[in-house]
Amino acid sequence: MKSVHIENVTKKFGDVLGVSELNLEVKPGEFFTFLGPSGCGKTTTLRMIAGFYYPTTGKVYFDGQDVTTLQPNKRNIGMVFQNYALFPHMTVDENIAFGLQVRKLPKAEIRQKVDRIRGLVHLAQYGSRKINELSGGQQQRVALARALVIEPDILLLDEPLSNLDAKLREETRVEIKRIQSELGVTTIYVTHDQTEAMSMSDRIMVMESGLVKQIGTPQEIYHRPNNRFVATFIGETNMLEMKVTSIKEEVITVEHANGLVLHGLSGGKADGVAPQVGGTIYVSIRPEAFEAGPGDNTIKGTIEFVEFTGLSVNYLIRVNGTSLKAMIINGGSDIKAIGDDIELHIPSRNLYFLAE
Repeated sequence: MKSVHIENVTKKFGDVLGVSELNLEVKPGEFFTFLGPSGCGKTTTLRMIAGFYYPTTGKVYFDGQDVTTLQPNKRNIGMVFQNYALFPHMTVDENIAFGLQVRKLPKAEIRQKVDRIRGLVHLAQYGSRKINELSGGQQQRVALARALVIEPDILLLDEPLSNLDAKLREETRVEIKRIQSELGVTTIYVTHDQTEAMSMSDRIMVMESGLVKQIGTPQEIYHRPNNRFVATFIGETNMLEMKVTSIKEEVITVEHANGLVLHGLSGGKADGVAPQVGGTIYVSIRPEAFEAGPGDNTIKGTIEFVEFTGLSVNYLIRVNGTSLKAMIINGGSDIKAIGDDIELHIPSRNLYFLAE
C-alpha cells in the first residue's frame, strides 16, 4: 500500500487548461474517488498519476518518491480502463496472466497467482473461456483481475462500470469494494456517477472545470457541501436565493422574493459563511428534509407532479410561485394527486446556508 501525493499540479493541453493547481493526499489503503461531470479534469488527473500524462507544472509522489516523469511500467500500478482493453483472441487466464508474463515470472508462479485472483473475482470456472463468450460484467471482472494479479501498489479505475446496465453496475460496485477491502490496495476511482462515489468511497474529490471544489467523506460532501456546485451536483436539492432578515442567537431568518419566510440554525452553514442582516444567502433544502404535516417552517402548496418509487413518494410542489421538490417516505398512507393541496414542514436543522 502506498500513499499518493499531488503537489501544485497543473496540466495544459496547448491553451486549454485541463487541471489547475491541484493539491491532494491519498492515504495508503484508501478508496478515493474523483467525481465530477465530463471534462472536469478527473481522468486527466488519473492519467498523470498513471504516468500517461506528465504535469505541465507540479509534482506527483508515491510514498514520498517523486514519480512525476517516471514511465508507467515503472510505477507498479494496476489500471482498469473504461472499455476494459482486453485481448479478445485470448482466454480469461491468458488475459489475466499477461502482466505477469511481461515481468517474466516462472510459469508455476503465474499459474498460482492467476488461479488465486480468478477465484477472488468469482470467475473460478471461466479460465478457458474466450473474452467474447463472457457477459459485460464478467469482462469487467477479468479486467480487474488482470490489474490486481500483478500486486500493484496503487489500483486506478477509470469509469469501469459505465458500460454495464443499472443492476449489473450495482452488483459489480459491491464486488469491487469487497475485493479492495480484502486486499487493502490503495485505490483511486474515477466516475461521474454520484451513487458509485457515495457508496464505495472513503473520501471523494469533487471537480469542476479543472478545479477542486471539495474533498471530504461521502457524509461531509452530502451534508456539508462547501458551495452551490457541490450541493446541486451531489444528490438533489432545492437551492433558493434568499435575503437575511434577522439573526437572533442561534436562529437565522431568511425571506425569498416570493414571500416565503424560513428559519434555520446558525450551525447549519458551510465553512466561511458569515450571514449578515440585509445580505443575500443561498439556502439548500434537500427533498428528504421535508416532513409531513405542520411544524417549524410550515409550507402550503399545490402538487404539480407525483412520483411513487415504492420506498418514497416524490412531490413537486408549487409554493408562492416557486417549485420545490419534496420526498416523503412511504408509510402506506394515501398518496396525493396532481392538483391537490399539501401541507409540509421543514425542521430548522434541515436548512443549510451557502455563500456561493
